[in-house]
Amino acid sequence: MNPMPDRPESNDAVREARGRLGESIAEGRLQSVLIAAAVFWVVMLFAADLSPAVALFGFLATGAAVLLALPAGGKVAAPKAADRLAVRRWPDIGMKLLLDGMEEPAFLTDAEGTLRYQNAAAAAEFGPARMGDPLAFRLRVPEILDAVQRAGNGEVLPPVRFVERGASERHFVVRCSPLRLPRPEPRRRPDFVLLRFRDESEAVRLDRMRSDFIANASHELRTPLASLTGFIETLLGPARRDEANRERFLAIMLEQARRMGRLIDDLTSLSRLEMKAHVRPTGDVDLAEVLPAVVDMLAPVAAARQVTVVVEESVANASIAGDRDELTQVFANLVENAVKYGRDAGRIVLGLAEEAGDDGRPGFRVSVTDDGPGIAAEHLPRLTERFYRVDAARSREQRGTGLGLAIVKHIVNRHQGRLVIRSEVGSGTTVNVWLPRRPQLLDAEMTKETDMLAPEHFKS
Repeated sequence: MNPMPDRPESNDAVREARGRLGESIAEGRLQSVLIAAAVFWVVMLFAADLSPAVALFGFLATGAAVLLALPAGGKVAAPKAADRLAVRRWPDIGMKLLLDGMEEPAFLTDAEGTLRYQNAAAAAEFGPARMGDPLAFRLRVPEILDAVQRAGNGEVLPPVRFVERGASERHFVVRCSPLRLPRPEPRRRPDFVLLRFRDESEAVRLDRMRSDFIANASHELRTPLASLTGFIETLLGPARRDEANRERFLAIMLEQARRMGRLIDDLTSLSRLEMKAHVRPTGDVDLAEVLPAVVDMLAPVAAARQVTVVVEESVANASIAGDRDELTQVFANLVENAVKYGRDAGRIVLGLAEEAGDDGRPGFRVSVTDDGPGIAAEHLPRLTERFYRVDAARSREQRGTGLGLAIVKHIVNRHQGRLVIRSEVGSGTTVNVWLPRRPQLLDAEMTKETDMLAPEHFKS
């Protein structure tokens, strides 16, 4: 259904003029009505050749009908000033401009819930609506319609919250405010009801993430802490003099303490990255130097699993604006994951190639590919979530904290890059990190600018 465009301002003037005409008619006195009736029957007496008796009878019958229709007092009750203004139920150009200047979606209805205007944000969010239709034609939310009805009766209401179900869950807070035009006599019912929509989906999502993060972090810390507490109580109690088990218990306690330390280190690193997420690094980093350094750093870990790690470079110089320590952490996490969760005695390939980004910017793509068992498709979208694990038991066996890929994602985002994970069960996994090239001024352009500043260019 195509929406009807809003009525022009000339229509508002026509409606107001009609209202004033009706008021003038309604304010007529009995004498005016009787005079008009007398004139009518006199004309009929001569034009229609009626007898005086018939004309007199018609005049008396008309007067009697008028008297029966009028209230006591012989006068049509003139509407109050407040009621005379009730015909002005369409917003003027100033109100429309004000609503269009709002960033949040807004609707304007009359007291009965009939739609009078929607701003551009509301049309973009909920689709265009036809003015003059009930608001229920556009928004079928019982809580909102009830709030509009109550606001139309003059009530002041608290905000209304509702959730829009769909491909993605969206949370809105709606405020219904009654609006009254200036008038000499107050009225209980407002002239308009203003609905303002505020999208709080992002705030709700962040609150959920924060709650989940606290719950997961507490759980991850509680498990090794409970283990430590249990072994300490055992050593202080039944195993106080058990020489045989003391060293075994202490070794387990040391491992649990180290696990807590790794988790705290990752949490601290993640918190530090979030604090400077919007600050772009400015250092000069050559990816062609970082990758071999990462392979050398993880050589003992790869050797323990008999995994071969090689670097395949297609560019000799891959200079980007970045933080060397953070980028080293990114590729170290990716290579370590490939070693831990790949195939024993397998092969890991690090690739470095020059490649334009999705937006056409020049940059470099670093790929980490293993020949391990791969990851099922349903897990791929959640791999960068905090504490998400494909196999929780195996992750703990490999001393993982569940925060590695979350840290990787934050660092890549800070460098204005892109992280893409592709995997197929039985065919291995490839993690691609794209990073933009450092903007550089070409030598030719620098020479040209220098020539333009030469002294001869300033001679008259």
